[in-house]
Amino acid sequence: MQKRYILSLDQGTTSSRAVLFDSLTGQIAGMKSVSLKQIYPQPGWVEHDPSVIYDDQLEAMTGAIEEAAVSPEQIACIGITNQRETVVVWEKSTGKPVYNAIVWQCRRSSDICDNLKISGLVADIKRKTGLVIDAYFSGTKIKWILDNVEGAREKAEKGELLAGTIDSWLVWNLSGGQTHVTDYSNASRTMLYNIKELQWDEDMLRVLDIPECMLPKVVPSSGICAYTKYRTDGSKTDDSLDYKERVVKNILDAGIPVSGMAGDQHAALFGQACFKPGDAKNTYGTGCFILMNTGKTPVESKNNLLTTIAWGIDNEVEYALEGSVFNAGAAIQWLRDELGIIDSAQQSDMMAEQVEDTGGVYVVPAFTGLGAPYWDMYARGTIIGLTRGTNKMHIARATLEAIAYQSRDVLEAMRKDSSMELNMLKVDGGASVSEFLMQFQSDILNIPVLRPVIRETTALGAAYLAGLGVGIWKSREEIADSWNLDTIFRPANNKEHFDALYLKWKNAVERSMKWDL
Repeated sequence: MQKRYILSLDQGTTSSRAVLFDSLTGQIAGMKSVSLKQIYPQPGWVEHDPSVIYDDQLEAMTGAIEEAAVSPEQIACIGITNQRETVVVWEKSTGKPVYNAIVWQCRRSSDICDNLKISGLVADIKRKTGLVIDAYFSGTKIKWILDNVEGAREKAEKGELLAGTIDSWLVWNLSGGQTHVTDYSNASRTMLYNIKELQWDEDMLRVLDIPECMLPKVVPSSGICAYTKYRTDGSKTDDSLDYKERVVKNILDAGIPVSGMAGDQHAALFGQACFKPGDAKNTYGTGCFILMNTGKTPVESKNNLLTTIAWGIDNEVEYALEGSVFNAGAAIQWLRDELGIIDSAQQSDMMAEQVEDTGGVYVVPAFTGLGAPYWDMYARGTIIGLTRGTNKMHIARATLEAIAYQSRDVLEAMRKDSSMELNMLKVDGGASVSEFLMQFQSDILNIPVLRPVIRETTALGAAYLAGLGVGIWKSREEIADSWNLDTIFRPANNKEHFDALYLKWKNAVERSMKWDL
């Protein structure tokens, strides 16, 4: 039976998704997504239940395989991509989490970050890890768990606990508790990994008081790192398993190799075939993430961007510049779920097009602070420019425009750091379906915006990495040939107008900053 399918597990902030790709045609053979419950214990805190994450991922996996009517024996490999800085700490012996997963959006470790800054570590951390000091990254979250969960630090120091980002959590479970690994791209997002020396940094571990024995082995982003194996606690016999459990057991006991792994934005960069220095993409998900490939040399940012590992293949890493916008698709969800002015994400487009402009209204969706290039943990959401004539259409349009403005903020910094002029931007992610947003993005950047046929680019990148890891594709050139364009959005010939709008945006951002100090 020909092993022609690649299973991509895409564990995101708001959903756990599985996509089954046919390696011969490049098409999606099956797909299922399961919404992930968000937990908000306090204002600014965000958590997920790790057990729910794994169960949801299994449900998505079985659903995609059943939709495609494929047997486990036909699956050549598994690729994993994940929400990156979200972290889990669990017991090595039982696999039981000691606390909920702390999500990348969570701000609870802001005080820890402030203390690092007071200690004069800003330059040292940026030089070693490529990152700025922010509650966004995993290291301070691990410290928070060890400091605040009863007995956690003692267990960690005895070697009884493991810690990892969601890729590590999934691989550990999928391998039956046999393999504790992460890839170069995810490791580079922890604020614990030296991206030049390619090892966990002793100084950072000492500063944050994190035992290295908790951390996963760092492996290439492409290449076999584990095999699936069904894990049971011994309380059930095979005969006592219900139907769903038997389906999962049948899949995992097939011993499918896990041969591709990358953080979601790195996987999207790979899925967009951005293989050359200067190639850039923007993923419009819960957040908005722009990455530019800078090749085999890390580019140190002077404009508050992150220097990160794009991926590691064949014992060689490549780097990228990244700017992160914390609230993109989340801002559209806010219009729907909190304000109630739209019933669906698609309706935001319709409302935006019912008005000629925003009527001077700007929305700064800094619900969880501002990311690049501002890095203000204390910024908060702002609506400015309201008049008596402002209506919900203006607010919907201003919210969509804010996503494009934030993207320009990042790209302006990227141009300065890299000394490269972008001549186009590849886009993907949920909000990239918005015709209004993609056209406004092209207008505000004054460059073409390219949207591919397969918009599940994150899952596709994980599949490419996995397929490359088992020899389905022989080279990145072969992968690049399979990338297909769907739509190109070209900028309006009115640069001065859009530059003027952007200047007012900068004024609006300034008014949102340092609000919660």
